[in-house]
Amino acid sequence: RSVYDDQPNAHQKFMEKLDACIRNHDREIEKMCNFHHQGFVDAITELLKVRADAEKLKVQVTDTNRRLQDAGKEVIAQTEEIIRCRVQQRNITTVVEKLQLCLPVLEMYSKLKEQMSVKRYYSALKTMEQLENLYLPRVSQYRFCQIMIENLPKLREEIKEISMSDLKDFLESIRKHSDRIGETAMKQAQQQKTFSTALQKQNNVNYGRNMHLGRNRILESKNEITLKRTFEDEDEHEEEVLTAQDLVDFSPVYRCLHIYSVLGDGEIFENYYRKQRRKQARLVLQPQSSMHETVEGYRRYFSQIVGFFVVEDHILHVTQGLVTRTYTDELWNMALSKIIAVLRTHSSYCSDPDLVLELKNLIVVFADTLQGYGFPVNRLFDLLFEIRDQYNETLLKKWSGLFRDIFEADNYSPIPVANEEEYKIVISKFPFQDPELDKQSFPKKLPMSQSVPQIYMQVKEFIYASLKFSESLHRSSTEIDDMLRKSTNLLLTRTLSSCLQNLIKKPHIGLTELVQIIINTTHLEQACKYLEDFISNITNISQLTVHTARLYGLSTFKDARHAAEGEIYTKLNQKIDEFIQIADYDWTMSESDGRASGYLMDLINFLRSTFQVFTHLPGKVAQTACMSACQHLSMSLMQMLLDSELKQISMGAIQQFNLDVIQCELFASSEPVPGFQGDTLQLAFIDLRQLLDLFMVWDWSTYLADYGQATSKYLRVNPSTALTLLEKMKDSSKKNNIFAQFRKNDRDKQKLIETVVKQLRSLVNGMSQHT
Repeated sequence: RSVYDDQPNAHQKFMEKLDACIRNHDREIEKMCNFHHQGFVDAITELLKVRADAEKLKVQVTDTNRRLQDAGKEVIAQTEEIIRCRVQQRNITTVVEKLQLCLPVLEMYSKLKEQMSVKRYYSALKTMEQLENLYLPRVSQYRFCQIMIENLPKLREEIKEISMSDLKDFLESIRKHSDRIGETAMKQAQQQKTFSTALQKQNNVNYGRNMHLGRNRILESKNEITLKRTFEDEDEHEEEVLTAQDLVDFSPVYRCLHIYSVLGDGEIFENYYRKQRRKQARLVLQPQSSMHETVEGYRRYFSQIVGFFVVEDHILHVTQGLVTRTYTDELWNMALSKIIAVLRTHSSYCSDPDLVLELKNLIVVFADTLQGYGFPVNRLFDLLFEIRDQYNETLLKKWSGLFRDIFEADNYSPIPVANEEEYKIVISKFPFQDPELDKQSFPKKLPMSQSVPQIYMQVKEFIYASLKFSESLHRSSTEIDDMLRKSTNLLLTRTLSSCLQNLIKKPHIGLTELVQIIINTTHLEQACKYLEDFISNITNISQLTVHTARLYGLSTFKDARHAAEGEIYTKLNQKIDEFIQIADYDWTMSESDGRASGYLMDLINFLRSTFQVFTHLPGKVAQTACMSACQHLSMSLMQMLLDSELKQISMGAIQQFNLDVIQCELFASSEPVPGFQGDTLQLAFIDLRQLLDLFMVWDWSTYLADYGQATSKYLRVNPSTALTLLEKMKDSSKKNNIFAQFRKNDRDKQKLIETVVKQLRSLVNGMSQHT
């Protein structure tokens, strides 16, 4: 250590000390060698002596070794053979032991491959589980086992993909064949219902005893034929179609469910299945745009929906947890809302009652089928009541056309019957009773026209058609009776009433036709009670029931008669106006012709012949028509005198006009329609008569003196009317008497007219101021 110190000459001192140490060691070595030198020399000497003996011994050992080697060669060979055999035996034993461990693994893997090839995926998963948990851990050190271990997850994924692919194929298949599944289910439900109905009819001997006999037999025979055909079809296709579920192979669902459950992904599979089925439900519930045009469109729509829910119901009952009752109820409620919305929309386009009726039958079968599978269908039956109203509307439109055709084809003449057979034919169609007519001999005429029995029969057919919709709605007889009466009331009060009103307003319907229409409505009104009996016989509900509705036909036919009566009055007045329009008075004639005008005589003859036809009408109607015609004639004649375009009237024209009014009064006094008391009908012309008498007699002093008194001779003469007519005569007098100022009588008359005119004007002005 001091060498590395910084002392001066430290290295040199170290080297000197080292040399001194070396010299000391050399001296000690030399002393030791000198001490042992003699022993070394002695040992060398002995070795030289032993050399010869050693050589001899070497020769002897070499010879002995040679002889020994030659003798042991065969033993060595046998020993090596034994060793080799023992090694082989040990290796074989080891291999057998290892193969015994590996063979079950290989057998299980081979079994796994075989299961995969035959698509037994659930069993393959069980085999994989055994391989992983039991067999592979025993031989995990081998490379082929590692390969197997690496392949097992891939096989699991492959199984999942294959099973999911099968599930997708299954979903696609049931999507395509859901209509066939649903059709089969609906057919079975309908067959079951038909069978139950047939048994019920056999057990109830009094079934429908109050139904219309002929129609009931037809319906029963149709049911028997349908039931027979149904059973024949069942026997014929018993092996072909057993149940709706037999049409579907559900194994892909079971396999996929089991596979995913084993793999611990059951929840993923359930969510996927429900999601896909919801999508399919939306597709199934989506209707075609032209669905409402044919029954097949509705049938296919319903079949698809039934098929969908039949599958879901089957899945619900054969699997655990894949679908639940809550899930199916939620899906059904969603579907039901969509179905009702679709049916409301598309059924509103249906204008054919037969199509609506077939739609109703499909809905009933649809509801009964799904109800059999446990789905609530009350909302569907509530919808049927809405569709029933629409069905009634389509019936009303159809029967409106039938009524119009009947009215168009009617000749509006009493029905002639030549013999008893023809009479019975009419009576079988319409309940007509008239003891007085029965006493008459053939041939004779029934008072109504041909349209009456036809209308009555059509109303009964309407009741039958309305009854068809009420069948199979699970409603009581009282409710059905109420529905029939309400729909019949609509037919009478709206459809038939509208057709009658339109018929009455048609231009080609004349007075004769209107008279016949009034007679027809009277008989139809009387037949309403028979219609009520008819409905009671169908529904077996007595009319004495408190809640039984009544038919409103009475008011319908009364309104129609009132409209026909009003139209009679209108047409009579129009005809009077036509005659008035052809009047051709010479208002400046100096003297009258001495006889009534030709147009007026033609008018009176027309009225007389018309009122003869009115003898079939009720007395008040004929009297009102006659009074209305006379009042209108009087008013028209008055307006003719007071027409503003008529500027001048001569006294001769007044005389001629007076002759025409006299003829009118004679017609009124001849009692054209019986039943008037005294001179009631003549009073229609009282205004004209007093006005003309005033001008004919020229009794102005009396008129002016008695004006305003109840006992006045000219009480019905209005001052303004008299003033208007007098001014026209004044103008005519001035024009026709140019030299009147040279004749004293004419001048006096002119002054008198002017004086009366002034007085009348003062009266008129006084009346206007008072007013």
